[in-house]
Order: sequence, then structure tokens, then C-alpha cells
Amino acid sequence: MRCIALLSALVLLFGCAHKKHPRLTGTLPPAVAKVGDTESGLASWYGHPYHGRPAANGEIYDMETLTAAHRTLPFDTWVHVTNLGNGRTVDVRIIDRGPFIDGRIIDLSHAAARAIDMIGPGVVPVRVEVVRIPAGAGAGLFAVQVGVFRDRRNAERVRADMAARYGSARLVPRPGNPPMWRVLVGAESSEDAANQLSGRIARESGEKSAFVVRLDS
Repeated sequence: MRCIALLSALVLLFGCAHKKHPRLTGTLPPAVAKVGDTESGLASWYGHPYHGRPAANGEIYDMETLTAAHRTLPFDTWVHVTNLGNGRTVDVRIIDRGPFIDGRIIDLSHAAARAIDMIGPGVVPVRVEVVRIPAGAGAGLFAVQVGVFRDRRNAERVRADMAARYGSARLVPRPGNPPMWRVLVGAESSEDAANQLSGRIARESGEKSAFVVRLDS
């Protein structure tokens, strides 16, 4: 009986030692946006010089339509934005990526900013609630943005360094005059995993302004 008990204990120990925990292997279930999801933070707005230029989803940005930029929500998601300073609200469709300033959660079009009376202040605290998800929108891939550069050579230098450290990194152009170059690191299957990568980059490289963005095809 003693031998049987010892054998059982060894089998159990062996099994536990080889069981993979998803939080350690980076295989957490992908994060999927849901109707009713909310977040609070700072909103800004953008107009010229981006008016009339392609947004990240390929359509031409018209600052007088009710649209917005968000870092991680799928394109064509509709969100309800409340200005927490005055209670005014507006519904906008996500067509672009941004804002690319730490601490801000959404970039509104000029028309949307006017609707909630934030043209003057420029930046206001808001609550964002998902009210409609486009059909077929599922899990995405997420990366960590570590910088935006006017000089492509500088961007390529950072991209090469990040690729050597973390396995993958890419340049994503942002049209403008001059154009800008975003450096995105990694391709994680969930926002949680991308946030872990962002924390690692901050600890190891000192890049404190890194943040998570959705990778778009």
C-alpha cells in the first residue's frame, strides 16, 4: 500500500509539473469587444491636416462626420461618448487609430467634438461605451506602439532594435505632411498578453510611453 501511495504521488507531481498555465505561456483567450463595454479617460479631437486624407481603415477622413480614432476597437464599432464635464453625449463610428499620446483614450472628429462642446478645451474627461459591434468582428491581434517618428531612418533603427529584442516589430506609415512612421512591436492574441509585453518593454528598455494597439490588415 505504501508503494502504491508513493507511486500515485509521483504521478500527480509529474502531471502538475508539465501542465501549462495560460498566463505563463501567453495563450490567454483573445479579448473581444462587447456591447456595453466602457472605459473612462481623456478625449481629444483632430481635424486639419488629417481632413481629406485616408484614415487607418482606408476611407477618407471627413472631420465634419461623426467618427473617431481608437487604439484597439474594431473598425466600424459605434461608441457612445459622454463628456463628463457637462453631460453632453455623441455617438461616433471608429474608423482610425489613435490617439498616440499617452493618457488619452479616443480622438474625436471636429463634428463630434463640437457636439459635446469640447472644441475650446481641446481635451476633456469622457466615458466611452460600446453600443454596436460590426458583424463578423472577432478577436484581433495586438501590438505595442513604442514610438512615432518623422524620420523613417530613426523609425527603422528603433524597429530593428525592438525586433532583435522581442522577436517581431514593424513600421506602419501614417499619411501626413510630413508622413509619420509608427513602430509596433509584437503580435499578441489578446490585449492582456500585449499589456504584459508593454510592461516588459517599459522595464527593459525604459520606454515609458508604450501602449497597446490593434493590428489591422
